Amino acid sequence: MSGFGVAGELPAWRGDGRSEMFFPEEAHAAAPADFLQELPSYRSVLRRRAGPGGGHDPQGSLGARAGEARGPQPEGAELAALPPREHALSIAEKRRLRDYQQANIKYLSGWNQWKRTSSKSWRKVLKDIKESLSYLQLWRHDIHSIEGKFGTGIQSYFSFLRFLVLLNFLIFILMFGFVTFPTVISKYGIFNSSFAKISPKNTDSLCTVYTPSGNKGLVYFYTYLKDLLTGTGFLETTSLFYGYYEIDAALLRGVRYNFPLAYLLTTFAYLALSLVWIIKRSVSGFKQSLVHDEDQFQSYCNKVFAGWDFCITDLNAARLKHRSLQYELQTDLEEERIKRKIADRTMKEKLRIYSLRIFLNIIVLAVLLGCFYSIYKATAFSQEKSNNGSNTDFQTNLLVQYLPSMVITLANFVAPQIFSILIRFEDYSPAFEIKLTLLRCVFVRLANIGVLLFSLWSQIHCANDNCKACGYNYELYPCWESAVGQEMYKLLIFDFMIILAVTLFMDFPRMLLVTHCSWKLVQWCGLQEFGISDNVLEIIYGQTICWIGTFFSPLLPAIATIKYFIIFYVKKISLIHTRKPPGRPIRASSSNFFFLVVLLIGLVLAFIPLGISIAHIPSSKACGPFRNFNTSWAVVPHTILEFPTGLQMVLNGIASEAFAVPFFMVVCLI
Repeated sequence: MSGFGVAGELPAWRGDGRSEMFFPEEAHAAAPADFLQELPSYRSVLRRRAGPGGGHDPQGSLGARAGEARGPQPEGAELAALPPREHALSIAEKRRLRDYQQANIKYLSGWNQWKRTSSKSWRKVLKDIKESLSYLQLWRHDIHSIEGKFGTGIQSYFSFLRFLVLLNFLIFILMFGFVTFPTVISKYGIFNSSFAKISPKNTDSLCTVYTPSGNKGLVYFYTYLKDLLTGTGFLETTSLFYGYYEIDAALLRGVRYNFPLAYLLTTFAYLALSLVWIIKRSVSGFKQSLVHDEDQFQSYCNKVFAGWDFCITDLNAARLKHRSLQYELQTDLEEERIKRKIADRTMKEKLRIYSLRIFLNIIVLAVLLGCFYSIYKATAFSQEKSNNGSNTDFQTNLLVQYLPSMVITLANFVAPQIFSILIRFEDYSPAFEIKLTLLRCVFVRLANIGVLLFSLWSQIHCANDNCKACGYNYELYPCWESAVGQEMYKLLIFDFMIILAVTLFMDFPRMLLVTHCSWKLVQWCGLQEFGISDNVLEIIYGQTICWIGTFFSPLLPAIATIKYFIIFYVKKISLIHTRKPPGRPIRASSSNFFFLVVLLIGLVLAFIPLGISIAHIPSSKACGPFRNFNTSWAVVPHTILEFPTGLQMVLNGIASEAFAVPFFMVVCLI
């Protein structure tokens, strides 16, 4: 390290405003840029930019472009005022720069000395505050411990789970603060409030009849248990569901609080909050994914020189990481072999493999259609039997209520297993196999929710004589919004019970067998791997249910927050004691971006049923804050009519197609 000079040398500032460090030994030292230009990744960039016939230009145009990208150097005084850690210098040079800055402080004026001292103190205070706030971060120690034992791939899953807990908590604060709390205190007479009542001139009186199935008289204990699991009975009349919110307006010191408008705007607010927060978090992951999108030679260099996860402190996890890097290199070689094999295929082989893929995709389509049809029939059967009220037996009634949830869970379990078997015969590369399987699994999980809602709406918004009077099937669904909220509530509860059941009745017994049984078959099976992608799809499925159901059940985000809070500890205990890390862990950067992209897909799909419910299906005339309006969206133009004429013209112009279409295109581009 003789090129760094001896202690005591000070930096010299050039007259042209640029700063350099002059040391006696500098003439004999190699420039750091020369060393960086010898890296294989730099050479691969040169070859890629030069093209097939390009020459070798180690310090030519690329170096000039890099110098231009750095931009003009700051002035000498400005550079000297910057902290040493912000300079691209060695440790020895930073120490000499620090000594130089401290020596020059006494030559500054009193104002400059005070400004520099106060700036340094303010930076230190901000740093201390930031460090103190980091200790208040939820599960900070637990996530760091998981990161040290199992690497950043698994740590990214638990960080993602923490993000969903915080997101659902903020959604709950929004719904409770603007919808639930004002309604509750208005019903107790604190505000001078009025209830929403439908005019009998506009609607048939049959549409306004709604008698919730609350428990009356002496009931058995298991009846309360059934109500707790299904959302019926005593829960149907609470603030958990849409039918409870019947306040139209409240007056407080002359200010009118419009409950229907607040209900609708709060729904838009939590969707917008989710969208903005997800996009903000995905930006960093998108940048890192672009960095990792390199050619094959550069990929090898990254695995060899930068593939190690320095957060790992556990010996078993380190061995696993060694095997993972070895597997990644083998996978790259296998992909190169498959690419060569694809290039050497004859026309006969191409026809054979394409025909086989078409046939297997027909099977995949048949599996999807079978899942969708099963969910549709199960939902229709469950709704018919539940509304008839003929099931008096507790077990039978509970089974009928949960039949759609059980069919959806079974489809989510069986369909991915079939897809993972079929993908082996389609002769894709290993990386594409994983992406295609995950894409199919995402489609199955999210589409199943859509089929459930479609089957519900086909019964709610029917075309027979039962729907002519009110616009919906008022005989079976006098308050159809609460009925949809109950289905979302049951899906969320059943998904939580399945996660707990798998951990308690499958993972722990398997761990005990592997630990205490020496049979070769048991030891060959071993512990089950902690599938990061499967667990992520599991919680994204639950989050999509929460987004859709919050409009119909405003307190559903509170249940989701508690659910994910418990799941964090369940998954942590399962990871440490009953599971083993995956044999093919993925990078934290790529996994975080993948998680957020799939979550964004779930949010976009949640917009569709909510948009149909708000703007297309007539609102219930017997319950809810929108009983005075034909649809929930009708409260917006009704409110605009109360504005001054000039403001109405501006809002109508914003809502017109001439403004909305260009605005939508610009937002999509952004």
